[in-house]
Amino acid sequence: MVVAFAALTIGFWYLQIVQGDRFAEMAENNHQRTLALRAPRGVLFDRNGKVMVESRNSYTISIVREHTKDLDRTMRLLAAVAGLNVEDVRQVVARHRSEPTYRPIVIVEDASLAQVAAITARRLDFELPDVVVEEVPTRQYPTDGLAAHLFGYVGEASDTQIGNGIAKGAIVGQSGIERVYNNLLQGQDGARRVVVNSMGREIRTLDESPPVEGRRVQLTIDYDLQKAAEDGFRHAGFNGAALIMDPRNGEVLTYVSLPAYDPNDFAAGIDRATWASLNSDALRPLQNRAIQGRYSPGSTFKIVVATAGLEEGIIDDDFRVNCGGGANFYGRFYRCHLAGGHGLMDVRHAMEKSCNVFFYTVGNMLGVDKIHKWAEKLGLTGKTGIDLPNEQESLVPSTEWKMRRFGEKWYAGETISVAIGQGQVSVTPASLALMMATVANGGTKVTPHLVRAVDEGSGWKMATPPAVANAVVFKPSTLAALHDGLWMVVNAAGTAGRARVPGRDVAGKTGTAQVISNEGRARARGTTRDLRDHGFFVFFAPKDNPELAGVIFGEHNEHGYLGGPIARHIIETYYAKKDGRPLPVLAPKPAPAPAPRETVPDPDSPPVLEDAAPVAAASLPAAGSRQPAELGTR
Repeated sequence: MVVAFAALTIGFWYLQIVQGDRFAEMAENNHQRTLALRAPRGVLFDRNGKVMVESRNSYTISIVREHTKDLDRTMRLLAAVAGLNVEDVRQVVARHRSEPTYRPIVIVEDASLAQVAAITARRLDFELPDVVVEEVPTRQYPTDGLAAHLFGYVGEASDTQIGNGIAKGAIVGQSGIERVYNNLLQGQDGARRVVVNSMGREIRTLDESPPVEGRRVQLTIDYDLQKAAEDGFRHAGFNGAALIMDPRNGEVLTYVSLPAYDPNDFAAGIDRATWASLNSDALRPLQNRAIQGRYSPGSTFKIVVATAGLEEGIIDDDFRVNCGGGANFYGRFYRCHLAGGHGLMDVRHAMEKSCNVFFYTVGNMLGVDKIHKWAEKLGLTGKTGIDLPNEQESLVPSTEWKMRRFGEKWYAGETISVAIGQGQVSVTPASLALMMATVANGGTKVTPHLVRAVDEGSGWKMATPPAVANAVVFKPSTLAALHDGLWMVVNAAGTAGRARVPGRDVAGKTGTAQVISNEGRARARGTTRDLRDHGFFVFFAPKDNPELAGVIFGEHNEHGYLGGPIARHIIETYYAKKDGRPLPVLAPKPAPAPAPRETVPDPDSPPVLEDAAPVAAASLPAAGSRQPAELGTR
């Protein structure tokens, strides 16, 4: 008995004295719980202080496995009470089984008030003690999907995003501004330590560290111009992209990619059906066309050829080409869009009339390498550097590029198609906007950017503007010819009269580009693929001291001049705001009347080629041909 009592005494001493602190801590932890308090993401404003994106309060419903005695029963009862599919609940739990049992598994994001009330009632009756309802901030975007590709969306951090302050289960930016500036917008989560009873019910709060909201960010976007652009596309009845900036500093005022998606679908966790529909949609609403779509620029590329010819001294103001409706180059006849020809053309009038023969001739005199050189100087190669993710590089070919890519030499005949923006030329709409900004401001290749100021907690601090590339020192005569010719396109007898705004001296250029070669179109006859041409309208305004420059891209809209009314509506909105006048409203679109298809040729349409003499198969590509990776929007 003495030995037995001695053993008990030693045992009690060891447990209560030696290990006392350890077991006391374990006991304490048994009735304490630490709850994460998610920080609201920072608010996004437009350049005038209008709230564009903010956070709203919502509720999540979660299962805490640490407090469950029968997980299968909990899942079945939760599904029945909240109106869920029990198999969906089981799949969510299965995906998180490897996580610690004390970490709640979120079953319902953005729960309805009815679901919250039903779960709360069951918790009060001790039917669901292992299910918790938490109030959390959820991102709220414009309900009409305005600027969806610009803002992007948020979602739970992936395995590759965890680390550097991002914990598992954190909500982070996955696309657009939300992704690029996630460190500014994310904020710092807080925590609340509470006492719970044996049933998991909270008894009291021990301490709390509040969350810190993410920093507020002011964008360069103008809400009214953004809405005007998107309204213009919907009124015109086609999809596409638009990027309009201030050519003096690169601030992006309007950024459009249509069709778009609703970022609110992602804010509370996108469901499988919605995600599947977005990915299977033939119109590809998830593609950011402004920086990820690559297209042949068509006649808008004639600006590069004119610039190169003038700057290289190949042509001057007195240089003229006689257009008789077409011309022979390297054994092949290249037609102009005007069968009877334009007659004698100088650079200004060739720009106004979009005369193909003039630019065939100048392009042939320059050669592809000089064309590439000036395309690069104008911002039409590589990336623009805009602060958005996954931008694609624009391509203007050169002899070195072809040798590196295909191991073949460049043939002079290939330059003819390049001279009018066909062949191997493949650029993003954003790069065309940068080209126009460079021409508009006199040669400075600015960097397009979207953040204007950040609130660091002590007031707004203007963001440091991105570095710009070295300015091109244009000859005064070059700038005069370019600005005059582009002004004539809109205000004289050119192809873009629909963009004319009285008193605003809009200057611009239209372009229409094939998505497939003529031979490919014939072979694809009967297919469901949309093979209609794409249309571009690039512009700046006013002609002298421009304040706006940009691009309107119409996907499969067949004619570049159809982008003119969209640009006009944006320009009118800009000046109405500047002058303090009411903003213009688009008139209701009249119902289309039955009419025969227009047979007047599009001045910017791709040329028709005719063989004039035998030519080596390798010396000249088929009209409008390009590599598979550069076809249309692929």
